[in-house]
Amino acid sequence: MKRDRSARRTNTRPTGGYTERHAESGIDARLAEIETWPNQFKNYEITIEVPEYTAICPKTGLPDFGMIRVTYRPDKRCVELKSFKMYIHAYRNLGIFYENAVNRILKDLVAACQPVHARVTGEFTARGGLRSIIEARYP
Repeated sequence: MKRDRSARRTNTRPTGGYTERHAESGIDARLAEIETWPNQFKNYEITIEVPEYTAICPKTGLPDFGMIRVTYRPDKRCVELKSFKMYIHAYRNLGIFYENAVNRILKDLVAACQPVHARVTGEFTARGGLRSIIEARYP
């Protein structure tokens, strides 16, 4: 007896999944400017913690929660904290994936203050039994 191969299961993804539009959401959105001030010292690190980071999942429209930690060694410029706070608050209504948010924050931080080195870590609240920790580094 021969098997009917047309009835064989495949590993194709169902339609209605994630799209390029979801993936690119928030990457180029206009956000508040990160201001800086002149650094007066050398060879030290600054850590900024944002314990109540929120954004919107571009797929579901549900809020994402987490903690963002930025650690950097300034060169000639330091991040001004009030402007950084306003920058982070702009994510509250932005549809962006965790991974993109962490990388976008690093990219914008580097553009603003051109640090010697920087690291942005996002520790996101568990969803569906999974907790994500995303880290991006410069250089």
